[in-house]
Amino acid sequence: MRALIKSEGRWITAAAALSLAVLLLGVVGLGRNPALVLRLMVSRVLLSPYGLGQTLYKTTTLIFTGLACALAFRCGLFNIGAEGQVYAGGFLMTAVGLALPGLPAVLLIPLLLVVSALGGGLWALLPGYLKAKRGAHEVITTMMMNFIALALTNYLVMARFHVPETIHTQELPAAASLPLAGAFARTFQGSAVNASLLVALALAAAVWYFLWRTPLGFELRAVGANPEAARSSGVPVESRLFLILVASGALAGLAGVNFILGYKHYFEQGFAAEEGFLGIAVALVAKNHPVGVVFAALLFALLSQAGLALNTVIPRELFEILQSAVIFIVVICQNRLGEKA
Repeated sequence: MRALIKSEGRWITAAAALSLAVLLLGVVGLGRNPALVLRLMVSRVLLSPYGLGQTLYKTTTLIFTGLACALAFRCGLFNIGAEGQVYAGGFLMTAVGLALPGLPAVLLIPLLLVVSALGGGLWALLPGYLKAKRGAHEVITTMMMNFIALALTNYLVMARFHVPETIHTQELPAAASLPLAGAFARTFQGSAVNASLLVALALAAAVWYFLWRTPLGFELRAVGANPEAARSSGVPVESRLFLILVASGALAGLAGVNFILGYKHYFEQGFAAEEGFLGIAVALVAKNHPVGVVFAALLFALLSQAGLALNTVIPRELFEILQSAVIFIVVICQNRLGEKA
């Protein structure tokens, strides 16, 4: 912990101070009282059971997509197809859940978790193959797969699975529901945060262990650091590139669990709008480190929830601008004050 604080503390402190300064300048520019805004942020977001719960709910999805992007970035690839992978995993999970209404929860929930990861991984197969075998740039292929996933799932929902006069499927069986945190802790009562947060945190720990404590993880990081050196050392670079994109897609595919199993219990058109692209920001702010992804996801979720909670006091757009400003501030502070991860 001391080593972490020593290596990362300076740029984190500087970035936090500059981000707060940008927020306060924006508030003053709008003619509002900065002290009042900060007090409302604390009372309506951090100290409110609903506000805190909603912040953690949004954090959960961003942990999944942030981990997906961070894994790819850490290994030298730029996966911007997380959003399409979320939809692919979520839809496949919903279809399987609706097809197996009789399974008990102890079998159905683990199965659906695996299926959601499988769906996201399958959606990354083609970009992975084209990257490994043809050298096609993953930015183009993953971007195109986003549009295809959104269009295909929208078509399937409306053509085969939707409830009349809605844009979502039928509800999954009760056995497929993850428990809400509010059922066990009054602190989160009334909010959507659910047990998928624990899945996301466990996954962050697993990705960290995989990358830094296993031989395959070392190989993947070596490919990201210097592919030619890795190839000279006997690492099959092309197959590792393929594996990285598929694994990244599987992580993104799990993001739908938060909304589908933990909250609404059905697949809905556009349920993960912009979550995949926000995952890119989360990964960049976290320096592509799985532990950092958790805290970066919390930061972006906090800003998002603050924009909703304080919309009657200051425009929500100020917090959206701040989200963008944070990325620039963090990158500058990392380059100036941080040490190489």
